Amino acid sequence: MPKDQTPSKRARPMHQRVAKPEPEQKPTAAEAAARPLVIRSGDRPPERVPVILESLGAGDFHLIDSGNGLKLEQYGPYRVVRPEAQALWQPSLGPHVWEKVDAIFTGDTDEDGMGRWRFPQAALGETWPLSLLGIEFHGRFTAFRHVGVFPEQIVHWRWMKEQIEATERPLKVLNLFGYTGVASLVAAAAGAEVTHVDASRKAIGWARENQALGRLDKLPIRWICEDAMKFILREERRGNRYDIILTDPPKFGRGPNGEVWQLFDHLPLMLDVCREILSPKALGLVLTAYSIRASFYSTHELMRETMRGRGGVVESGELVIREAGLDGKTPGRALSTSLFSRWVPK
Repeated sequence: MPKDQTPSKRARPMHQRVAKPEPEQKPTAAEAAARPLVIRSGDRPPERVPVILESLGAGDFHLIDSGNGLKLEQYGPYRVVRPEAQALWQPSLGPHVWEKVDAIFTGDTDEDGMGRWRFPQAALGETWPLSLLGIEFHGRFTAFRHVGVFPEQIVHWRWMKEQIEATERPLKVLNLFGYTGVASLVAAAAGAEVTHVDASRKAIGWARENQALGRLDKLPIRWICEDAMKFILREERRGNRYDIILTDPPKFGRGPNGEVWQLFDHLPLMLDVCREILSPKALGLVLTAYSIRASFYSTHELMRETMRGRGGVVESGELVIREAGLDGKTPGRALSTSLFSRWVPK
């Protein structure tokens, strides 16, 4: 948000035209005016804290090792080294392992910084095929060090997939700041009708390539290139509702028409509108936050205030990936990747 975000999933420059926004392009008077937060009443939902959602890897990905401000990862056939500021410890594996890699990101180590890839063994193509939860998609070496998927999110995607498959009625999923569309494809393949929103035309194009790669063209997905806040405000006015909302906003971003997003300024209103567009029998509202100087309690208490009077429970904490060694099966240290808050009806 991707979340909105660049293919770095942080700050996102806009590129080629791939997908059109919805017909309403210009903001209405209602959109231009600041929508006030709704004054909520009733009890705040009970809480579950702290909740640590952990992944040991999945599909074509696992974290091999970490340390010295770096992480060593396996993405399909490639071993990749990227900066990781939270890896304060020493690596478990020796230099002979860390030096035998296919790609190393060099350059600005700030999460929003640009850099370049170095390929020690041989020159590699820009993209390569990957798979998670049965969904095929393209990995890509981007100038923002990211490779097209955030595998720690698989804990949310598994939860979402289980909810969709266990529910007999048709479900509608909204994926805000949807990036390259892996979560949208997981939801649609499980049987949901999906609306995918991202402000980056390049990311939307990448998402549609991923859909074609997996031969999933007939899945019910709306790919919408639009500022996320504008979109949900319009959905609120239209009375459209969703059963599951995933939102993964950046700390800073720009929309296709220069709209500015600042996480701490705009998150309260975004969650407030998301509550309004949840269906009466909604199954969840999920928020993930990367690279922010805050405790998970910040988003946790905001989510509880937002969902005041709605019942359910709010669970918050961190997403972590555990090292899995060279074989992908040997548990090691846990690497924290992001904060999350999730409202569920019970």
